[in-house]
Amino acid sequence: MTTTPHSDRTDHSDRTDRTDRLFLVLGATGKTGRRVVPRLRAAGHTVRAASRSGETRFDWHDRTTWAPVLAGVTGLYLIAPEDPEPVDDFVAQAAAAGVRRFVVLSGRGADVSGESFLPGMARAERAVADAGVDWTVVRANNFAQNFSEDFFHAPLLGGRLALPVGDTVEPFVDVEDIADVVVALLTEDGHTHRVYELSGPRALTYGAAVAEIAEASGRPMRFEAISPEQFLAELTADGVPAAAAQEFTDLFTFVAEGHLSSLATGVRDVLGREPKDFGAYVKSAAAAGAWG
Repeated sequence: MTTTPHSDRTDHSDRTDRTDRLFLVLGATGKTGRRVVPRLRAAGHTVRAASRSGETRFDWHDRTTWAPVLAGVTGLYLIAPEDPEPVDDFVAQAAAAGVRRFVVLSGRGADVSGESFLPGMARAERAVADAGVDWTVVRANNFAQNFSEDFFHAPLLGGRLALPVGDTVEPFVDVEDIADVVVALLTEDGHTHRVYELSGPRALTYGAAVAEIAEASGRPMRFEAISPEQFLAELTADGVPAAAAQEFTDLFTFVAEGHLSSLATGVRDVLGREPKDFGAYVKSAAAAGAWG
């Protein structure tokens, strides 16, 4: 679900008096976490940046790491693991430790797909809703940065991105916008028990997205629409484990059904500005040598 603009927001003039709060950012070395941490610190907040290999060690499957990262924390940015099994216990322990504000990163369509794929996100949404805490959920479209930092990057450098999405359109969201939204949700009042859906301002096909990247980078690239069966076979041939290959296939089949195609208003609702356009992301990433 989406929410209406914050015509009823409380005054935030006292935000500068709250810099004694301690924020825990999970996945602090990931695409969103490594952007959230410096933003919070630049605003004067104390941040515990946690991940398996970051400043503070945290491992979902090593429960001895939980209590140390939660000590003294008042606000938490929660990026769920792929395996949903530890999520309920972690949220309960966090609430018992005194964490009162949870911002959860989820995906658009999670309310439709449930735990059929990427189940950790759906479980995290449910866990915070049941925990008796101040929670806000961010449901985001696929990241624009997936084309330069993640799943799509290596195929693009190889000249061919093949996905089972046909000519479905998607308004890819810039991770910089997600980070700005997360910081606002952690540090401002007026967002309790809300779900915000985040997208970019323009929906385009994956083929059009690749064409924009090819033009900006000067590299030969093409998009190829393939069947789910072919996609699964290619992933398996590339050595992707069977369960993960099936999950990716299910995810892009879901995308092809159009569940992520509409524009969402979350960036504007939270930040009072329009989201960044995919073209601006492409120009910036190309200038930084993302596809060089």
